[in-house]
Amino acid sequence: MTSNAADRSMIRHAMAAPYLSREEETRLGNRWRGSDDQNALNQIVVAHMRLVISMAGKFRNFGLPASDLTQEGYAGLLEAAARFDPDRGFRFSTYASWWIKASMQDYILRNWSIVRGGTSSGQKALFFNLRRLRAKLARGDIQLTAEAAHQEIANALGVGIADVQRMDARLSGGDVPFETPLGTGGEGQSLSDVLRSEDPLPDEQAESLIDGERRAAWLRSALKHLNTRELEIIRARRLQDESETLEALGAKLGISKERVRQIESRALEKLKIALTQGATGRERRAYL
Repeated sequence: MTSNAADRSMIRHAMAAPYLSREEETRLGNRWRGSDDQNALNQIVVAHMRLVISMAGKFRNFGLPASDLTQEGYAGLLEAAARFDPDRGFRFSTYASWWIKASMQDYILRNWSIVRGGTSSGQKALFFNLRRLRAKLARGDIQLTAEAAHQEIANALGVGIADVQRMDARLSGGDVPFETPLGTGGEGQSLSDVLRSEDPLPDEQAESLIDGERRAAWLRSALKHLNTRELEIIRARRLQDESETLEALGAKLGISKERVRQIESRALEKLKIALTQGATGRERRAYL
């Protein structure tokens, strides 16, 4: 059986299910709550599947498969049936409608766009009512500017006008594939080329940070093997942004630039030995 045929069969079965009177609802609800009677629960659910199908039709304009909406609504119907308390005095259809609608709306918000929208009550109200309110205003006698219409909608739903403007822009546009060409000729850069970050991946950044901290600790330890003059020369020549020249260091220390070079060379050799002893295996090769 194809999917369409299965859907039609389900609809026929749902529409053929008998309605339940208030007394029957109460009796079945008490059987379910009192003794976990699965047959009673099933009778309540089957009798109200037409409610799920009807509500799925109200959300058909969001472009999602009716069968998927029905499945989500069915999940809400089951939740409502499991929670139903007939002693509170209201009909099951009134109670179940909220659960069915909530399940369908959550599904739409998750799947309408690849970009997840907000899920606050105000944003939900905007998402599901903006188009209806905008169409209602457009049918009015007075033609409003876009800003005035947004303000009317914001007042009606109790949200900020900026929220209305953002949601209107989102609903007016669609998802754009990353590989969409930016030029009209279909050549050149795509959207992914512009949005792609050249920064290292998070795990690479973390690894680099850890390695950097480890190497800094090794260097601090190795520097302890140098005498005062060697340490001063290494710091001036290797450990600052702008290194001093051999001539400048020689003049400062009262020695020739050749002597500075010799001391620097000897200090670097001592550091290499100290670092080699402080690291092993891959760490040693990475540092050196």
